[in-house]
Amino acid sequence: MDGAQGVVADAGPPPFRAAVEALRGARLRPQIEVEQTRSPKRLAPYAYALEAAVVDGEEDLADGRLVLLHDPDGHDAWQGTFRLVTLVRAELEPEMAADPLLPEVCWSWLTGALSARGLACGEPSGTVTRAGSHYFGGLAERPPASQIEIRASWTPRESAAGVPDTAAHLAAWCDLLCQIAGLPPIAAADGSVVSLPQRRGPRST
Repeated sequence: MDGAQGVVADAGPPPFRAAVEALRGARLRPQIEVEQTRSPKRLAPYAYALEAAVVDGEEDLADGRLVLLHDPDGHDAWQGTFRLVTLVRAELEPEMAADPLLPEVCWSWLTGALSARGLACGEPSGTVTRAGSHYFGGLAERPPASQIEIRASWTPRESAAGVPDTAAHLAAWCDLLCQIAGLPPIAAADGSVVSLPQRRGPRST
């Protein structure tokens, strides 16, 4: 996870350093490849960013970016000192792409991933965008493609020490990546299964 392009992980106040260290030590599913990436510079005094992809062989089934923001003075819009910001993308089967309830279902995957791991969060907001591509001319042999994109942010609840459980939030975010990629749920370390809202199949007529 330790690329050299983002903010130095040892920089910043102790709560931020602890939150980053928890991100770096999180244990994730083997299908997920994660690396540090360049952090945004203007959203908060301190930031740390990760990129991840759900990989099956040589194919990326879904990918995304998760950014941890920290403002020691707090932020009125966040209602806290930390904020998580994400972008998740994946290709969709035509049947799923045609479902009119798809945006609501995708948003439920995000909120469900957090609640399934018992994570409380505040001030959630975001968008779900569905896009379709049709190919012409020299690309006409390609079948139409559909993509879903989730952009969201939320305020993780902090402990008494002022540090959120960023490892658990990263695990929940990876659950979302796997969900949108179509992977089955996996048993947690304690033997329980993280249960998420299901992917919608073809609609009946």
